[in-house]
Amino acid sequence: MFYLHINNENVMTTFNPDRAIFLQMGDRICDEILAGKYAEEERIPSMREYAVALSVNTNTAFKAYEALSLNGIIYNKRGMGYFVCQGAKEKIMSERRRKFMDEFLPDVIRQMKLIGLTLDDLAQKWKEQEKKIEN
Repeated sequence: MFYLHINNENVMTTFNPDRAIFLQMGDRICDEILAGKYAEEERIPSMREYAVALSVNTNTAFKAYEALSLNGIIYNKRGMGYFVCQGAKEKIMSERRRKFMDEFLPDVIRQMKLIGLTLDDLAQKWKEQEKKIEN
């Protein structure tokens, strides 16, 4: 996961050193698609624009765009730029749900058992977090 800090003049990004930057860039684009910033068939920033915005090398942006293209999230219209594929949002959500359920949740459950947390404890915290998000 990347960490994005925004001020009024520019975007400064601090990347997680444990994961390749191009993968984190791809995650960010996917996050933006999920958040509705880019709709299906809508143009996304060029590789160069994105590289400049995140202060990374253009080759790194190329790798991110290439990976997203290979996964059917974006596609290139020659001379026009990159666009979001039909069904990209559903594809991203499906993959992230699978990853959450298969990779993240089992460890959460194991940790909960080790420290004696119950589903009721989790439900209470869930409600607290929802209130924070709504405000």
